[in-house]
Amino acid sequence: MPIRLHDSLTRTPRELKPAQPDGIFRFYNCGPTVYAPAHIGNFRTFVVNDVIRRLLELEFGPDKVKHVRNLTDVDDKTIKRARDEGRPLSDVTKQWTDKFHADCAALNCLPPHVEPAATTHIKEQVDMIDVLMQKGNAYRAADGSVYFKVSSFGDYGALSRVKERELQVGSALKATAADADEKEDVSDFALWKAHKPDDGANAWDSPWGRGRPGWHIECSAMSKKHLGDTIDLHTGGVDLLFPHHENEIAQSQCCNGTTFAHHWYHSEHLLVDGKKMSKSLGNMYPLDEIVAKGFSPMALRYALLMGHPRKQLSFTLDSMHAAESALNKIRGYAKDLCKLRNLTFEETFTKSPTLPLIPQVLGSVLKDFLGRISDDINTPAAFGILFSGIERNWKWIGDHADDPTSWVQNQKEFQTSIDELRLMLFVLGLNLNTPTTLEVERPSAITALAEKRWAAKLAKDFAGADALRKELTAAGWSMLDRKDGYSLEPLKK
Repeated sequence: MPIRLHDSLTRTPRELKPAQPDGIFRFYNCGPTVYAPAHIGNFRTFVVNDVIRRLLELEFGPDKVKHVRNLTDVDDKTIKRARDEGRPLSDVTKQWTDKFHADCAALNCLPPHVEPAATTHIKEQVDMIDVLMQKGNAYRAADGSVYFKVSSFGDYGALSRVKERELQVGSALKATAADADEKEDVSDFALWKAHKPDDGANAWDSPWGRGRPGWHIECSAMSKKHLGDTIDLHTGGVDLLFPHHENEIAQSQCCNGTTFAHHWYHSEHLLVDGKKMSKSLGNMYPLDEIVAKGFSPMALRYALLMGHPRKQLSFTLDSMHAAESALNKIRGYAKDLCKLRNLTFEETFTKSPTLPLIPQVLGSVLKDFLGRISDDINTPAAFGILFSGIERNWKWIGDHADDPTSWVQNQKEFQTSIDELRLMLFVLGLNLNTPTTLEVERPSAITALAEKRWAAKLAKDFAGADALRKELTAAGWSMLDRKDGYSLEPLKK
């Protein structure tokens, strides 16, 4: 099913297609700066990128997608952390790279096919800067630093519309800020930073003297090295749109003489309790803090997908409770399907993280699910389709609870439901083998009873609903109604 994503450059939804004759879809997303643990705001972007990666594999095939995600292991922040801790830069960045990989694994994010680090691609960066110098798009300052001349690229600002808002080449700021940085213009940005004492041993040789690369050139060089001059899709958080991605376009297109990326996609900010994340508010939670509060990594993944990726999402602890409850509902449904087919749950839903087989005939639930999530990664709508299918099937199971013959007659339909659920879970990246804090075994009879009560409530048969609730209570279960359904939990003893 074609994937249509909003393109940040054209401001329109566009279909994703591989542009090269080999049919390989080239996909780059900006990775972490490895000087501290990534926080839940960072992981919203990485989880959304993971869903895009999974959809691409579903659309084009796993062998036709090449995903590159970089590691920024040298910049002002990493050097400062190494200096403050009195450790080599490589020790600091390895520590936080390992932590990032562990967190990604816990959140069930597929690893990129290539994960280049800035410090292992110094030559590629120097080569790009050299070309920009030769073409007149860059210049060397008195201290040996090299800057990109923004005025040399006429399309600068097209991605962020920055020219329409604030960028004024040759502005009044030039006399102060530009002189302080030895730049010709305040809008110019560093490609190569001359070595300073605070950098310590973190410097490399170049035609312009010892120094280190600027942040922006790192991504351009690593993308060029592993994906070529032009890529099909570049993604990242909205915070990177300007200046980072704007500068990537300028230096890449000036160097390579061709389009840098055919498509740009940016996910929005994550708020915490309706407020921006900041160190001063103490709400920049790493994964470990969420787990310490009693929640599973898989529940965090679910919570990060509850809102549309291009809209701000407010993270709350209540949303984590809702996520845990939703995962339990999916798990309970999956276990019921396995029982109806005499299958082992662990083998059926957790034996492989790879792309499941696509059913030959798409059922209405799967077709609607793929239609929604392939339309600009509309995860809230996709979740709605998933749970509508669960409620409908659970109602059928409840209605036929006393008729085992019908179960035998519908084995093919049960298997189709299992295949479709596995595919939906793959796209969402939800691993049901990860226990949640609320995980319990729900007998089929209890699930069927809860479905009957819910149906009675929707039919406004309140007397019948109350009677069924009493049956559930007597059986040791509590049913809590919500706007979008209900939660079913064992009573505390």
